[in-house]
Amino acid sequence: MPRPDRTGVETPALTRLGYGAANVGNLFRELTDDQAWAILDAAWESGIRYFDTAPHYGLGLSERRLGAFLRTKPRDEFVISTKAGRLLRPNPDDDGGLDLAADFHVRTTLRREWDFSEAGIRASLDESLDRLGIDRVDILYLHDPERHDLDLALREAFPALERLRAEGAVDAVGIGSMTADALAAAVRGADLDLIMVAGRYTLLEQPAADDVLPACHERRTGVVAASVFNSGLLAKDEPSRDDRYEYGRMPEPLWAHLQRIVAVCRAHDVPLPAAAVQFALRDPAVRSVVVGGSRPEQLRRNAELMAVDIPVGLWDDLAAEGLIR
Repeated sequence: MPRPDRTGVETPALTRLGYGAANVGNLFRELTDDQAWAILDAAWESGIRYFDTAPHYGLGLSERRLGAFLRTKPRDEFVISTKAGRLLRPNPDDDGGLDLAADFHVRTTLRREWDFSEAGIRASLDESLDRLGIDRVDILYLHDPERHDLDLALREAFPALERLRAEGAVDAVGIGSMTADALAAAVRGADLDLIMVAGRYTLLEQPAADDVLPACHERRTGVVAASVFNSGLLAKDEPSRDDRYEYGRMPEPLWAHLQRIVAVCRAHDVPLPAAAVQFALRDPAVRSVVVGGSRPEQLRRNAELMAVDIPVGLWDDLAAEGLIR
C-alpha cells in the first residue's frame, strides 16, 4: 500500500524488489536490444514492478529500452522513476569512441551537461518522457547533486522538483546519491518523498545509519536502497579477496569484517546474497531494494533471494558481534 509522506500525500507503492536499469544502458558491457528485453522480461516475470532509470545510463539508452518494454505493460501495474540534473546534448567532440569514462559501452554522440535551473529540470523531465515514450513518470530524483553543486541544488533544483510535484507532473520527488552527507542535507533541506541510497546502507557498511536514516524517520521520508551487493561483492556465497570493491581493492579491515559476516551467515545456513538483499528492509523507512543485473538469470536469482526465509537469530547474532547496527 502507498505510504503517506510527511505532508500526508501518498507516494507511489513500491515492490520490495526493484530493478535498476543501468545495465540495459550498456553498463560495463554491450547488450543487444533483444538481450536487454530478455532481462526486463525476467524482471517482470519475477514480480518486479518498480523500475529505475536515468538519462546518465548509457546516454539515454536505458530510458529508451526500458520505455519500449514498459509500453507493452498496463500503465497502472508498474512504478517508474528517472532522474534529473544532467541534460543530454550533442557532443561536438565525438570522435567515434565509447563512453567508457562513465563505464557505458555507447557512442559518445551526446554529452552530459549539468543544469540545476528550473528550466533545466523541466527540460530533463520532458526529454526523459520523450525517450521513454511514456506520458508520465511516478518519481523524479535529482541525480548525484554533490558531484556538481549541492548548495545550488538546495536553492534551485529541489524547489523546482517540488513545484513539479505540486503541479501533478510527478507523484514523488527525491535525491539519488551514494554520498551520505549529501543525502542527509537534502532530506533536512528539502521537502522530499523518497531518497535513493546507493551503497551507503548495506549488509557490509551502514554509514547512512548515522544521519541519513534518522533524518528520514524525522521527516517521514521513504528510502530506496540501491547497490546493496557492494559492486557485486556480496552477490555470491563466498566472496574473493580479489573481488572489486567500489573502485579498487578492499581495505584489509573491511575484508576481515566481511569474513565474520560470512561466518555468521554460514552458521545459520543463510546464503550471503539473501542476507545482503534483505538487510536494508529491516529499517521501516526502507520501501524497496533496487538491484541491477545484466543477465535474466540474475534477476530470477535476486527474486529467489528476496523470498528466502531468514531467521531473526541471524540478525541478532550479527548485531551482537557488532557487524551490523
